[in-house]
Amino acid sequence: MKCYHGGVKQLITRVDDELHARLKARAEAEGRSMNDLVTEALRGVVQQVESRAEWKRRLIDEGKIAYVEPPAQVASLDEIENFSSGWGATIGDYLDWSRGEW
Repeated sequence: MKCYHGGVKQLITRVDDELHARLKARAEAEGRSMNDLVTEALRGVVQQVESRAEWKRRLIDEGKIAYVEPPAQVASLDEIENFSSGWGATIGDYLDWSRGEW
C-alpha cells in the first residue's frame, strides 16, 4: 500500500450488502484486498478534476442524462403563428369555453 506523508488514517463507512458483495468479489478476482481496491477508487475520485462541461458531457455519454441540442435559431411568434394556422382553436379559446365565457 502506498502511504503519503507517512500517515495512515482509518475511514469507516457504511455500504449496502450488494455493494459490499460486489467490492469483495472484485477484490478477490483481482487478487487484492478490499482496502486496496477502495483506496485506489477513492484516490481516483479526489484526483479527478472535472469542469462542469466535462461532467455534463460524461453523464450524457454514460446515458445517465438525456440532452437535446437546442435549435440554432428559435422561431419568432409570427413564424409559429403562420406554421400553426388552421390547427383549430387556441388554448385560450378552450380555457374561455371551459369557464363558460364562450
